[in-house]
Amino acid sequence: MRIMGLDYGSKTVGVAISDALCLTAQGKEIIRRKSENKLRQTLARIEELIREYGVELIVLGFPKNMNNTIGDRAEKSLEFQEMLQRRTGLSVVMWDERLTTVEANRTLMESGVRRENRGQYVDQLAAVFILQGYLDARSRIDGENSVYSG
Repeated sequence: MRIMGLDYGSKTVGVAISDALCLTAQGKEIIRRKSENKLRQTLARIEELIREYGVELIVLGFPKNMNNTIGDRAEKSLEFQEMLQRRTGLSVVMWDERLTTVEANRTLMESGVRRENRGQYVDQLAAVFILQGYLDARSRIDGENSVYSG
Protein backbone atom coordinates (compact mmCIF):
# COMPACT_ATOMS: atom_id res chain seq x y z
CA MET A 1 0.00 0.00 0.00
CA ARG A 2 1.13 3.53 -0.75
CA ILE A 3 -0.23 6.83 0.54
CA MET A 4 -0.21 10.13 -1.35
CA GLY A 5 0.35 13.45 0.40
CA LEU A 6 -0.87 16.67 -1.21
CA ASP A 7 -0.14 20.33 -0.45
CA TYR A 8 -3.01 22.13 -2.21
CA GLY A 9 -2.37 25.75 -3.09
CA SER A 10 -4.07 28.37 -5.23
CA LYS A 11 -1.97 27.56 -8.32
CA THR A 12 0.06 24.50 -7.36
CA VAL A 13 -0.31 21.09 -5.76
CA GLY A 14 2.80 19.59 -4.17
CA VAL A 15 2.81 15.78 -4.36
CA ALA A 16 4.55 13.23 -2.14
CA ILE A 17 4.18 9.43 -2.12
CA SER A 18 5.03 7.01 0.67
CA ASP A 19 7.26 4.00 0.25
CA ALA A 20 5.50 0.61 0.11
CA LEU A 21 5.90 0.10 3.88
CA CYS A 22 4.39 3.54 4.62
CA LEU A 23 7.43 4.60 6.62
CA THR A 24 8.82 7.49 4.57
CA ALA A 25 7.49 10.17 2.25
CA GLN A 26 9.24 11.10 -0.99
CA GLY A 27 8.52 14.25 -2.98
CA LYS A 28 7.39 13.51 -6.53
CA GLU A 29 6.38 16.72 -8.28
CA ILE A 30 4.55 20.01 -8.25
CA ILE A 31 1.44 20.18 -10.40
CA ARG A 32 1.00 23.74 -11.68
CA ARG A 33 -2.05 25.42 -13.15
CA LYS A 34 -2.69 28.87 -14.58
CA SER A 35 -5.78 29.66 -12.51
CA GLU A 36 -7.12 28.52 -9.15
CA ASN A 37 -10.39 27.17 -10.57
CA LYS A 38 -8.84 25.20 -13.46
CA LEU A 39 -8.65 21.82 -11.73
CA ARG A 40 -9.49 19.31 -14.47
CA GLN A 41 -5.87 18.71 -15.54
CA THR A 42 -4.69 18.78 -11.93
CA LEU A 43 -7.18 16.07 -10.96
CA ALA A 44 -6.30 14.02 -14.07
CA ARG A 45 -2.58 14.16 -13.15
CA ILE A 46 -3.33 13.11 -9.56
CA GLU A 47 -5.32 10.14 -10.92
CA GLU A 48 -2.35 9.16 -13.14
CA LEU A 49 -0.02 9.22 -10.13
CA ILE A 50 -2.50 7.16 -8.08
CA ARG A 51 -2.49 4.46 -10.78
CA GLU A 52 1.27 4.65 -11.33
CA TYR A 53 2.13 4.20 -7.64
CA GLY A 54 -0.82 2.08 -6.49
CA VAL A 55 -2.00 4.71 -4.00
CA GLU A 56 -4.80 3.58 -1.67
CA LEU A 57 -5.19 6.66 0.56
CA ILE A 58 -4.70 10.41 0.16
CA VAL A 59 -3.57 12.80 2.90
CA LEU A 60 -4.46 16.40 2.08
CA GLY A 61 -2.96 19.33 3.93
CA PHE A 62 -5.55 21.26 5.94
CA PRO A 63 -4.38 24.88 6.34
CA LYS A 64 -6.14 25.91 9.54
CA ASN A 65 -5.48 29.34 10.97
CA MET A 66 -3.03 29.52 13.86
CA ASN A 67 -5.97 29.96 16.27
CA ASN A 68 -7.43 26.66 14.98
CA THR A 69 -10.24 28.32 12.99
CA ILE A 70 -11.08 27.48 9.39
CA GLY A 71 -10.49 30.29 6.90
CA ASP A 72 -10.94 30.69 3.16
CA ARG A 73 -7.94 28.53 2.19
CA ALA A 74 -9.11 25.69 4.48
CA GLU A 75 -12.62 25.90 2.97
CA LYS A 76 -11.10 25.52 -0.50
CA SER A 77 -9.14 22.51 0.74
CA LEU A 78 -12.35 20.90 2.01
CA GLU A 79 -13.94 21.46 -1.43
CA PHE A 80 -10.85 19.90 -3.04
CA GLN A 81 -11.16 16.94 -0.65
CA GLU A 82 -14.71 16.31 -1.89
CA MET A 83 -13.58 16.54 -5.53
CA LEU A 84 -10.75 14.08 -4.90
CA GLN A 85 -13.02 11.59 -3.15
CA ARG A 86 -15.58 11.75 -5.98
CA ARG A 87 -12.96 11.49 -8.76
CA THR A 88 -10.74 8.81 -7.23
CA GLY A 89 -13.06 6.82 -4.97
CA LEU A 90 -10.31 6.93 -2.31
CA SER A 91 -10.54 8.19 1.25
CA VAL A 92 -8.97 11.61 1.71
CA VAL A 93 -7.69 12.37 5.22
CA MET A 94 -7.36 16.04 6.15
CA TRP A 95 -4.07 16.68 7.98
CA ASP A 96 -3.17 19.87 9.87
CA GLU A 97 -0.50 21.55 7.79
CA ARG A 98 0.13 24.67 9.84
CA LEU A 99 3.71 25.84 9.41
CA THR A 100 4.67 23.14 6.85
CA THR A 101 5.44 25.80 4.22
CA VAL A 102 7.50 27.72 6.78
CA GLU A 103 9.33 24.51 7.67
CA ALA A 104 9.87 23.71 3.97
CA ASN A 105 11.30 27.18 3.31
CA ARG A 106 13.60 26.91 6.34
CA THR A 107 14.84 23.49 5.21
CA LEU A 108 15.56 24.78 1.71
CA MET A 109 17.33 27.84 3.12
CA GLU A 110 19.45 25.68 5.44
CA SER A 111 20.27 23.44 2.48
CA GLY A 112 21.67 26.42 0.60
CA VAL A 113 18.92 26.71 -2.02
CA ARG A 114 18.87 30.30 -3.28
CA ARG A 115 15.79 32.38 -2.44
CA GLU A 116 14.80 32.77 -6.11
CA ASN A 117 14.92 28.97 -6.60
CA ARG A 118 13.00 27.91 -3.47
CA GLY A 119 9.61 28.34 -5.15
CA GLN A 120 10.48 25.43 -7.44
CA TYR A 121 10.62 23.06 -4.48
CA VAL A 122 8.67 24.45 -1.52
CA ASP A 123 5.24 22.96 -2.34
CA GLN A 124 6.69 19.52 -3.00
CA LEU A 125 8.67 19.63 0.24
CA ALA A 126 5.57 20.84 2.13
CA ALA A 127 3.72 17.77 0.75
CA VAL A 128 6.54 15.59 2.09
CA PHE A 129 6.20 17.18 5.56
CA ILE A 130 2.40 16.72 5.49
CA LEU A 131 2.66 13.06 4.51
CA GLN A 132 5.57 12.31 6.85
CA GLY A 133 3.66 13.85 9.76
CA TYR A 134 0.72 11.58 9.00
CA LEU A 135 2.94 8.49 8.60
CA ASP A 136 4.76 9.20 11.88
CA ALA A 137 1.49 9.70 13.79
CA ARG A 138 0.06 6.52 12.27
CA SER A 139 3.21 4.62 13.23
CA ARG A 140 2.97 5.87 16.85
CA ILE A 141 -0.68 4.80 17.08
CA ASP A 142 0.10 1.39 15.55
CA GLY A 143 3.00 0.99 18.00
CA GLU A 144 0.78 1.80 20.97
CA ASN A 145 -1.80 -0.74 19.82
CA SER A 146 0.63 -3.58 19.24
CA VAL A 147 1.36 -6.14 21.93
CA TYR A 148 4.97 -6.85 22.83
CA SER A 149 5.66 -10.55 23.21
CA GLY A 150 9.33 -10.84 23.98
